[in-house]
Amino acid sequence: MQNVLFQLIVSGIAMGFVYALVAVEYTLIWNACGLLNFSHEKIIMLGGYVFVGTCINVFHMPNLLSALSAILILGLFGVLIAVTIFIPLRNQSRLIAVVATVMLGQILNEAAVLVWGPVALMPKNFLSGVFTFMGATIAKSYVYIILVSIIIIAVLQFIFKKTKFGKAMTCVSIHKTASSLMGINVKASMVVTLLISFMICAVIGIITAPVFTVKQQMATMIALKGFCAGVIGGFGSLPAAIAGGLTLGIVENLTGLILPAVFKDAVAFALMILFMMFSPKGLVGVKESIKSRRIKKAGEAG
Repeated sequence: MQNVLFQLIVSGIAMGFVYALVAVEYTLIWNACGLLNFSHEKIIMLGGYVFVGTCINVFHMPNLLSALSAILILGLFGVLIAVTIFIPLRNQSRLIAVVATVMLGQILNEAAVLVWGPVALMPKNFLSGVFTFMGATIAKSYVYIILVSIIIIAVLQFIFKKTKFGKAMTCVSIHKTASSLMGINVKASMVVTLLISFMICAVIGIITAPVFTVKQQMATMIALKGFCAGVIGGFGSLPAAIAGGLTLGIVENLTGLILPAVFKDAVAFALMILFMMFSPKGLVGVKESIKSRRIKKAGEAG
């Protein structure tokens, strides 16, 4: 029983980090452009196809070089999308922007079918095998997902906290007009944000390829649960997105001990609805509420 519980927690943390990365991608674009990217499901898919379908199957690159090439290609594609779609639409109505991102996703989906075909692809000898730890068997793919996610989150934290451009991006997320008046290049900040966001999507598509295989629907549930993670954590904050993703990943896996596996996907949406009803600010709101109560009690005691 202990081995099963350990396996569920590890796999839950791994998937939680995947949801967290999706929530971070949502948050980055929302903060930089004020838009929700409803095409990221297909961008994740595109990253998987470029990695397996082009870099490995066509150019026969080694796995690591294929992964780096796919991330670079998706980053450049993000710059193109920023210049042609997100920046021109940033001052338009939200409905127009939403429709544009949805249509972008449909275009990418149809393009994937035309270029790579409808058959699912699977990378060979990539993140395969298992680790044995304390009698528990853990898939290597889950361990690598955790490690890669931690590295990405650490790099993002360094960029936003320690670099001049990262701090400028944070200012743009708070107030675009004021940032522009202070001499910050808002358009350049948006372009870099889209570049980072699309690179994150590429990473998600690559690290989940051994788990879900590369196909048109590979990221459908990942994207939906990533949005749920953003709501659960508290939309608009990177630490909250990470907390929401990990919470969701662990909770949905542990419910498998109580409920049949068929209900696993419903847990994410039920949890999101509960947070929207009782704590719309997510875990951030819960933390603020606890902090305010402690301050109130301290004031009353004084």
